[in-house]
Amino acid sequence: MAVKSVALVAHDNKKRELVDWVAENQTRFASLRLYASGTTGRLLKESLGRDDITCLLSGPLGGDQQIGAKIAEGEIDLLVFFWDPLEPQPHDPDIKALLRIAALWNIPVACNRATAEFILTSAYMTDDQHQPNKPDFSSYTGRSVS
Repeated sequence: MAVKSVALVAHDNKKRELVDWVAENQTRFASLRLYASGTTGRLLKESLGRDDITCLLSGPLGGDQQIGAKIAEGEIDLLVFFWDPLEPQPHDPDIKALLRIAALWNIPVACNRATAEFILTSAYMTDDQHQPNKPDFSSYTGRSVS
């Protein structure tokens, strides 16, 4: 059975909400490979007592772009990004680029707890047979995409 990978990102005012949500769903996350940006990853490790969470850089320092690269490389199956719609972010272009790359590669994105709940409890999260359609960019790039 293929292990699904989830990237977890949260803005400062949403970190506690994300950490609490993941803690409440520990059994569902137990079988998933987790990636997280900087501080969010550290808080998750401390809260869950899991040291197998891959922590990347903080978002403003390139963590959003690292997650975007992992999406483009086919390493991420789900992006959970609790972003704060009320707080301007100095690295907004990076955030938009991350959301764009997730949409481009047909990766589900949850931007709030309600959507994250729907996706995490979906049968597709445990269905090894389901493979989301990956776009074919060969006409755009002039080469086959694997």
